[in-house]
Amino acid sequence: MTKVVLVGAPNVGKSVIFNYLTGQYVTVSNYPGTTVDISYGYSSIRNKQYEVVDTPGIYSLIPITEEERVTRQLLCQEKADIIVHVIDGKNIHRMLNTTVQLMDAGFPVILNINLMDEAKEHGIFINLVMLAELLGIPVIGTCAIKKIGLDHLKHAIAEYRPPKANKNMKFSPNIEQSVHRIASRLRGDYGVSRRMAALLLLQGDELLCSLASTEADWAEILTEVQQVAGSYDYNMEYVLTLERQQMVDRICNGILEYRHEYQKGYGEKIGRLTREPVTGIPILCFVLFLGLYQFVGKFGAGFLVDYIDTRIFAQYINPAVEYIVYQHIAWEWLQSLIVGPYGIFSLGFRYAFVIILPIVGTFFLIFSILEDSGYLPRLAMLVDKVFKYLGLNGRAVIPFALGLGCGTMAVMVTRTLETRRERILATFLLSLTIPCSAQLGVIMALLSHSVISLTIWGIYMGMIFAAVGWLSGKIMPGKSSAFYMELPPLRVPQLSNVVSKACVRMWWYFVEILPIFIITSLIMWSSERSGLLLYLINGMEPVMALLGLPNETAEAFLLGFFRRDYGAAGLYDMCAKGNLTKEQLLISCVTLTLFVPCIAQVAVMIKERGLLLSILMLLIISCVAIFAGWLLYWLLNYWQISIY
Repeated sequence: MTKVVLVGAPNVGKSVIFNYLTGQYVTVSNYPGTTVDISYGYSSIRNKQYEVVDTPGIYSLIPITEEERVTRQLLCQEKADIIVHVIDGKNIHRMLNTTVQLMDAGFPVILNINLMDEAKEHGIFINLVMLAELLGIPVIGTCAIKKIGLDHLKHAIAEYRPPKANKNMKFSPNIEQSVHRIASRLRGDYGVSRRMAALLLLQGDELLCSLASTEADWAEILTEVQQVAGSYDYNMEYVLTLERQQMVDRICNGILEYRHEYQKGYGEKIGRLTREPVTGIPILCFVLFLGLYQFVGKFGAGFLVDYIDTRIFAQYINPAVEYIVYQHIAWEWLQSLIVGPYGIFSLGFRYAFVIILPIVGTFFLIFSILEDSGYLPRLAMLVDKVFKYLGLNGRAVIPFALGLGCGTMAVMVTRTLETRRERILATFLLSLTIPCSAQLGVIMALLSHSVISLTIWGIYMGMIFAAVGWLSGKIMPGKSSAFYMELPPLRVPQLSNVVSKACVRMWWYFVEILPIFIITSLIMWSSERSGLLLYLINGMEPVMALLGLPNETAEAFLLGFFRRDYGAAGLYDMCAKGNLTKEQLLISCVTLTLFVPCIAQVAVMIKERGLLLSILMLLIISCVAIFAGWLLYWLLNYWQISIY
């Protein structure tokens, strides 16, 4: 089967093109030996089957982030039959640099210039025919979000033939001679052309240097590299990038036409407002209020959860299931396993369908709207200075924003951060202070009846996030890396894209959590039947007393280890029964928000950060959560604050 790999920088429309080619037949899995997700799908073009692979964003074949490393690894190891390089037509000057690298590597490239409509709005007109002649590869112009030109892309894939070697892309004579001498000494298979392998060695690429060190002529190759490097004032990566950019500039001078001066539209003007602190912070507050508080908290966690629980499950589904169980099952233990307090149905299915799914669904709808509109990269620019205070940079806002949906997914996304230090800091803060959408929704529903409670919770959590983040950034050696991010256009989200993204994420989340919920109910049921649950609850009695909470609150904390949203849902049930005062509810919400992450997030932490470091994080998180809860309990009593 012919393999087509989509490659390109972030925010250039790869995912839209991938979805067009593959439809709904998509699987997402970790690339072997990594935690980076790769999307696989299948496409039928002219009755021929193609495997289509969507790769993480890449700016260069010399990787900086883990995602770029995986994309290069995939390109070198999986031998794609066709590589579709997707670029932004507005930024063709910059992005053709990667196209030239892919061609130097000997890959079978089709160049897909996307966002052609926006390039024209900027007064940029591209002669696609001349560009194809100069590069010697097929060049297709598209506007993927409007499905313009995508049929031509399919045609180019179906008609693809390997091009002849391009002789126009040459470096200066000194470098070309050195590349030739190095390439002639290479004997191994590096997944790229020997020419590209030589160029990567000249640039000091760590992976290539490690692999090539076993070459019989390695000493001579190293001497050649050092001699060439010594003839320039700058490092070779800078020299080669500069010369490659000069090639691109010469090409662009011949194929670009600027017909009118670009007039900034409303989208760009609004986009600028979202990046400026004076206007961006109020806009962010409005987005949080409208998106998280009103839509996720009030509508999702309030109306939808209440409607599904009381109008659907309580009136129809629960009685029907209980009738079937009690009428057809004689064994008491099996009855309790299914519909008892910790039963598979009453705890596992009910929590998943009634409490979690509506909240997660509403969050992912909001997140997809923000993502499709282009707001998230602008938010990253807005908070960059704040995140530098925490030892991170604005790029970290993406995993933190995603953490409000699912902490497990967010920890995986920390791989997009450049340094190990930043990935550790982000993982720690995510696991300590960022509640997932389900937990956040339930907590907001619980506290929304008291504005004072919700305000105290929000301010207190913000203070802990800032204090712990600042202290962690000071303790961890090193500095935050430079911030850079592609800015997509700010546009009105496409309803089909928003719904598609939200549905895929909801399905992924639900498939992941439902088995965990069922396993959790089995563990809780067996623990309750054996007396272990009572023993654990009694064992936590000193901690609950320290926080001024009733002993049975320990049950919610134990549930929270299996899923954070599980614990919040446990508080929801306690509150419904009137077992918590408003002060105790506030303390419980604060402590549970900070308490150890769910078991799925812990598993990903161990996979990403290692066992010992994860255990250390969990110990620190537990201590911070208990201390913060005790401090709030003391403050409420000392100042005699009433939140009624």
